[in-house]
Amino acid sequence: MNIRDAAPTTRVLVVAIMVSMVAFLNSAVVNLALPAMQRDLGGGLYLQQWVVGAYLLALAATVLPAGSISDLFGRIPVMRFGLATFGAGAVLAASATSPLMLILGRIVQGFGGAFLVPGSVALINSAFDPADRPAAIGTWTAWTGTAFALGPLMGGLAVDYLSWRWIYLLSAIPIAVGFGLTFWLCPMPGPAERARVDVAGAASSALGLTATVYALIESQHRGWDSVLVNASLIVGVVALVVFVVCERRAPAPMLPLGLFRIRNFAGANLATAFVYGGLTMGSIAIALYTQEVAGYSATAAGLVTLPTPILSFLFAKYVGIAAARYGPRVFVMGGSVLAGVGLLLIHPSADCFNVTTRLMPGMFVVATGLVLTITPLTSLNLSAVAPQHGGIAAAIQNVVGRTSALTAVASVGLVAAGTLTDASFSRVLHVSAILFFVAAMICAALVRDRPVPDEPVPCEVAALCLDQHEVHADLQPDLRR
Repeated sequence: MNIRDAAPTTRVLVVAIMVSMVAFLNSAVVNLALPAMQRDLGGGLYLQQWVVGAYLLALAATVLPAGSISDLFGRIPVMRFGLATFGAGAVLAASATSPLMLILGRIVQGFGGAFLVPGSVALINSAFDPADRPAAIGTWTAWTGTAFALGPLMGGLAVDYLSWRWIYLLSAIPIAVGFGLTFWLCPMPGPAERARVDVAGAASSALGLTATVYALIESQHRGWDSVLVNASLIVGVVALVVFVVCERRAPAPMLPLGLFRIRNFAGANLATAFVYGGLTMGSIAIALYTQEVAGYSATAAGLVTLPTPILSFLFAKYVGIAAARYGPRVFVMGGSVLAGVGLLLIHPSADCFNVTTRLMPGMFVVATGLVLTITPLTSLNLSAVAPQHGGIAAAIQNVVGRTSALTAVASVGLVAAGTLTDASFSRVLHVSAILFFVAAMICAALVRDRPVPDEPVPCEVAALCLDQHEVHADLQPDLRR
């Protein structure tokens, strides 16, 4: 069959997969390139924090209003805008001759990325009939999950044998293909009602996150006695308070605060904040220490990350089935504790650091804990609200996870006291483990298991959480029906 003769829904699925891969591959490879970027441009841990933090900051500040913008202007035009913006950011980052230029490129990438994954899921939701959506989401999940699993290895090979700049240049291939394929799509119907963008909420949240993260990162460079650092912190806190006030009064808030009065929903999202904070802080520290202190290659550092996607692919669906039968609370509690213990099992020693004996046993324990935690945590969040609120519940958990990851990135330098050594690496791992333990305690205190409905959570709703770590395989069981 000629590609031009493909069915409209097949075209939508191909475009959605290609567009999502742009964001997933980027998320999977950047950490491995941080040491090479620092060697080339300088800036130390300060630069490395901003390379990750700038992307997360732009993404976290934009992802909620991006849905309303997509409704206002149409799925396909907004997706093209996201691809073009992401591509422009990638070119800027790849050609960076200074730390500032690289950080600006990452900000542009994050802004564009906010329109890609949610837009892809919305495109599938609009194009497929309800009976066909599970299979479509299953195919989308399989391909994007593969990107997440292979991304670190591909990124490591690119850094070792080409240059760190190639991790941005190579993303131009799916960007260009995805952009071109959007013209292959049939016209999509517009929304039945005009969406409203919460401008005040978006502006106050963006200012609050930016100023607060700036203060946390710059405090390591300028010190807490800096007028600029303290002013930024005050502005950030005030802006976040204004954001809460705006969301309470807005007729169409982008963050409905009333949902947090639901005990399980509040518990699930509070636990999400600590789980993703611990995961992000630990992941960055391991990627940096393995290369910069222990002296391993980026490829070897990429191989270290494989236990999590492999175990998730093999066992996440069974964990999801068991959590539905016995309740998610015990899985989130036990998995969080296990992930924390795994981090404590990692023993740094730069003089005789053997990945096989000192790192991998702990990584397998961490991976097992994450498999036990992430799927039930996502299900807990979605099942805590009525089905009609599932989309916003998934989006809120997504934003909570990203904001927590952003805060963790900004705090790595504070915990490590500016540089990674054996002692500071152990300290970061201990803090990361504590975050996992706190997540378990939150779940024990706030979450209550309740009967789970027989109907599975709609796949198009659960898929909104897929751009977070290790959530890919858990949607597979119901897709074969």
